[in-house]
Amino acid sequence: MATYTGVLEFDVIVGAGAPVDSLKHKRAMLRPVLARLRRLQVAAAETDHQDLHRRALIAVATVASDPGQVQAVLDTCERQVAGEVELELLSARRRTLGPEDD
Repeated sequence: MATYTGVLEFDVIVGAGAPVDSLKHKRAMLRPVLARLRRLQVAAAETDHQDLHRRALIAVATVASDPGQVQAVLDTCERQVAGEVELELLSARRRTLGPEDD
């Protein structure tokens, strides 16, 4: 059985409309966003810009035996992040790896 892995990275501004004055405040705002993503059965984490107050790179990953399922999950995650009121989505980058990608 083939396995497909999907990765989606979101470059976001944290605190859209509200000031973020510390890294602790930023992480407090990101924590519920990451929790909502994880409820979609993906791994989710802040992977870059940890030292910046207003910027974050959030990565999500999923694995499935069907590439269509991987894309559907990533589409749902992208809609979720785009709808977050405390984030401004700057860009989203997506990659899918399958058995032919050695």
